[in-house]
Amino acid sequence: MIRRRVVVHGRVQGVFFRDSARRLAQQRGVAGWIANRWDGTVEAVFEGDEEAVQGLVRFVHEGPRGAEVDRVETFDEEPEALVGFSVR
Repeated sequence: MIRRRVVVHGRVQGVFFRDSARRLAQQRGVAGWIANRWDGTVEAVFEGDEEAVQGLVRFVHEGPRGAEVDRVETFDEEPEALVGFSVR
């Protein structure tokens, strides 16, 4: 099990970014959360199987249709055994 925190910069709010990531996380069995931040970025934590988490990290580099991702900051963190995935 691994855990990644990402902060996504660009035009990423108001384009169904959080809901798209939530659906993908649930399909892949990844736990965590995703939230809009006051500065216009989206922050997320993905925790689970390495391949599934890496798939979500790849997704946030592109985002859903309508998103314009400028850059993604990625941080490795210690897993916390989260359950479920939520939109904050």
